[in-house]
Amino acid sequence: MRLLNRSAGRLSRHRRGPVAGVVLLLLGLVLTGGLYAAFSPASSADQAQSQEQTVAEGRKLFLVGCAFCHGTNGEGVTDVDGNLYGPSLVGVGAAAVDFQMGTGRMPLARPGQQAPEKKAVYDQDEIDAIAAYVASLGPGPAIPTEADYSTEGLSEEERQAAIVRGGQIFLTNCTACHNFTGSGGAMPRGGYAPAVINTDPKHIYEAMLTGPQSMDVFSNGNITPEMKRDVIAYIQSMREEPGHGGFGLGSLGPVSEGLFAWVLGLGTLVGFAVWIAAHTTRSSKKKETAA
Repeated sequence: MRLLNRSAGRLSRHRRGPVAGVVLLLLGLVLTGGLYAAFSPASSADQAQSQEQTVAEGRKLFLVGCAFCHGTNGEGVTDVDGNLYGPSLVGVGAAAVDFQMGTGRMPLARPGQQAPEKKAVYDQDEIDAIAAYVASLGPGPAIPTEADYSTEGLSEEERQAAIVRGGQIFLTNCTACHNFTGSGGAMPRGGYAPAVINTDPKHIYEAMLTGPQSMDVFSNGNITPEMKRDVIAYIQSMREEPGHGGFGLGSLGPVSEGLFAWVLGLGTLVGFAVWIAAHTTRSSKKKETAA
């Protein structure tokens, strides 16, 4: 009986010893690894296969609609004189594709100083496929999600604070080109800053992130994602603001106001002066006839 008790005590001590802990740890790792191997690889493989299919579909669409200007591998195209015909798309990212094609600026109907906004030629699934292919050419900004540019989850107090911050950023960085009301304006060498007041929030975010055409690039390093969201909140708030000043005249500032003053103000004075002169002439003729 004493021998059995001593043996049981030794076994109990061994079970509580360091070796037992190591064995249990190894068993836990093996079990965790087995479960991960059973479920995760299949999901990862499916995602990878789906992404490859999307990229392949995007390349097909790219070769048909984009390669003529941007090259078969997105490397860019130059004319016989060495002038750039279509820029390289390596490293522009999916966000640039989604903006340019989502706003209808691309594909470009004909070369010009600036690509105008128009109805989109491709649907969103096709745009996503082409964006995935262009993103595969080199690292670049990804397409933002609604959480990046929406204030939906904020309280009313937080939303108002975001609008105030966004207004300060907009007035400092954007009004020189887009006007203080977001109505756009003229730019040098025949370009123009488009109106942003009715632009989709996602496209505003992408424009700040990628800097299309003459616009500067506002990367997340100099304007954070939160600041971009605040700017969008401010632009959206301007849509809801009533026009307290009467006729907006396109909200183009002194240009339209000056034109209105010249055409209506001076035009009225000139017309009145002509009327007075004509009336005076008729009165003089009547007096001469009576005499």
